[in-house]
Amino acid sequence: MTDTTVLTLAKEAVKICILLSAPLLLTALLVGLIISIFQAVTQIQEMTLTFVPKILAMILIFILTLPWALKKLVTFTENLILNIPNFIK
Repeated sequence: MTDTTVLTLAKEAVKICILLSAPLLLTALLVGLIISIFQAVTQIQEMTLTFVPKILAMILIFILTLPWALKKLVTFTENLILNIPNFIK
């Protein structure tokens, strides 16, 4: 296994990680921003107001993106397993 192969595998793994976490992180960011604006406008400073909608939105996005994420992970894993003979050389 050469240095280039290891770096390529690490790069692909990081890319998959970022790609799979992006929907959840962006959802949390957008919902948090909307709730913060709402709290600033109405001057309601309730802590549960930030967490409950954010958690619900993230659960919804997780459920909606789960088939896509699993497909990406399975494809990545299949490519790794199929290329094991090439890595050994």
